[in-house]
Amino acid sequence: MDPKIAPTPLASLRVSRHSIPAHGLIPNTSIQNQPLFHYHGAFPAATLTASSVESHLTSVGVVEPQWRFTMYSTTHFHSTTHELLCITRGKAKLCFGGEDNPARVEKMVEKGDVLVLPAGVGHGLLEDVDGGFEMVGSYPKGSNWDMCYGKRGEEAKVQNISKLPWFEKDPIYGEKGPVLEV
Repeated sequence: MDPKIAPTPLASLRVSRHSIPAHGLIPNTSIQNQPLFHYHGAFPAATLTASSVESHLTSVGVVEPQWRFTMYSTTHFHSTTHELLCITRGKAKLCFGGEDNPARVEKMVEKGDVLVLPAGVGHGLLEDVDGGFEMVGSYPKGSNWDMCYGKRGEEAKVQNISKLPWFEKDPIYGEKGPVLEV
């Protein structure tokens, strides 16, 4: 059994927030005006496992862990739900907003980092730096994710993003936390 993990105390958590304008048919953060969140070192890397992350997320009760995998290299986004990505192994360079978007955000992420992606934010893997990059992907309880690629025919799906509720609790910290401070 994995040891219980505790997230980095909120007072010492470093958070980056990125607003990314729509580009082509990828809405990014333009619809709900919620930024992409990067919690740097949200979990202590030394003791972190995918199972311990899943256990922590389940105990907070905001999201349901649904998979363990890397990130697809093809830019995609979700129109039916926001997404929580907890890096549990390795280091990678990720692109948010679309590779050909002049306002894209490229981030180096590593084990222990957490990303909160609002619905509509395009994302894709640029480089798996040391091989074996893995994340736990989670979605708000009751949500089902879809795959959109910024192609014609997805416009009706994109319009639904405006109807999605934002988090009532932080998926890592519960009653307080960065996603509630917007």
